[in-house]
Amino acid sequence: MGSSSARAHEVCPTRRTKKPPEMLRRLPLSHGAVTGVYHRDERIRGITVAARCKLRGTTHTLIHARSPTLRIILVRNMGSKGVALKFCIEADCKTTKARASIMTLPHYEIKTPVFMPVGTQGTIKGLLPEQLKDLNCGIILGNTYHLGNRPGTDVLKKAGGLHKFMAWDRGLLTDSGGFQMVSLLKLAEITEEGVKFKSPYDDSEIMLTPEKSIEIQNCIGADIIMQLDDVVETTFKDESRIKQATERTSRWLDRCLKAHKRPEEQSIFPIVQGSLNPKLREQSANEHMSKDVNGFAIGGLSGGEAKDDFWPMVSLSTDILDKRRPRYLMGVGVAIDLVICVALGVDMFDCVFPTRTAMNLMNTMRERIIDGSFPKFVTDFVNQVYPDRDYPSWVLNSLDSVGIKLK
Repeated sequence: MGSSSARAHEVCPTRRTKKPPEMLRRLPLSHGAVTGVYHRDERIRGITVAARCKLRGTTHTLIHARSPTLRIILVRNMGSKGVALKFCIEADCKTTKARASIMTLPHYEIKTPVFMPVGTQGTIKGLLPEQLKDLNCGIILGNTYHLGNRPGTDVLKKAGGLHKFMAWDRGLLTDSGGFQMVSLLKLAEITEEGVKFKSPYDDSEIMLTPEKSIEIQNCIGADIIMQLDDVVETTFKDESRIKQATERTSRWLDRCLKAHKRPEEQSIFPIVQGSLNPKLREQSANEHMSKDVNGFAIGGLSGGEAKDDFWPMVSLSTDILDKRRPRYLMGVGVAIDLVICVALGVDMFDCVFPTRTAMNLMNTMRERIIDGSFPKFVTDFVNQVYPDRDYPSWVLNSLDSVGIKLK
């Protein structure tokens, strides 16, 4: 049997698309027991009576087998109770790697692609929760480092978690505090144990370890939480430091998973690192793929690097990361970046970019993926951004890599 985190994940088959789903590797045995095998064109009601009986009262997953004839395996999960994340692909683009999905969290059902407004300290500046709901906002982001300082874990515990503290009954995601290694670098000391910060509030010392980060996030109670990662600016050129940070991030992931006390209520996402080094980023993605987790984050990008260096790292990461689980690109919110990264296969984004603009763009892209007009939408959008057709090389090359030719 696998860990309890294995029982908290559920995936669904692709729907509303004529494109045959590609062959996917099988889930770990911890995801459940096989109850029936049938051909792709058969319906569930067509399987054996014994298998139908096992369907009752359980949550099932369809997984594509390697066999050319037996295309789908029916897997019985551990039950519907305690499912921390369910990711269901509704439609995928026939040209690009874009997909429209539904991600069901304990507090809310999220339609992807999705842009998550940043509420670092538990609030979106200038907007009330009711106003966010009027914008159809389903999930927002908070920061572990800042929330751990103010209002602090004692206050959050008394309130019953961040959802109740801020009167928000929809999705929440918390960053681990790792980004503060970059934003508060002058106040931080990084070791194998963790990150020692000098508080910007009162100059006291704060030791943020992988275990402490998860402890705070368990207290906050977000639906999705992040591992503590060792973050290096993309403009930093010391390859030995980049290698150290990438490998340390993998070790810290193991510590985070071990420390996680609420896996059936909160999904922990590993963060792919490696800066702009393709080998290190591939190594990081493959190591994270071996873990029994519900989704993945792509970190360490959008930090001032050239776009020609940025997009290949995104594409490399999405090529490796499991297509059946959500992919979250951290810190990206500029409109042209959102459009291209959705085409490259990313599902989730966050940034301090204006909330309304980004969310409206996401809703439009989702509709275009479902109705099959996403490639045309991308072409039209890019032509609006560059009316003289003076496309930057990164735009041309990134879209060409997923089958959209602008010239």
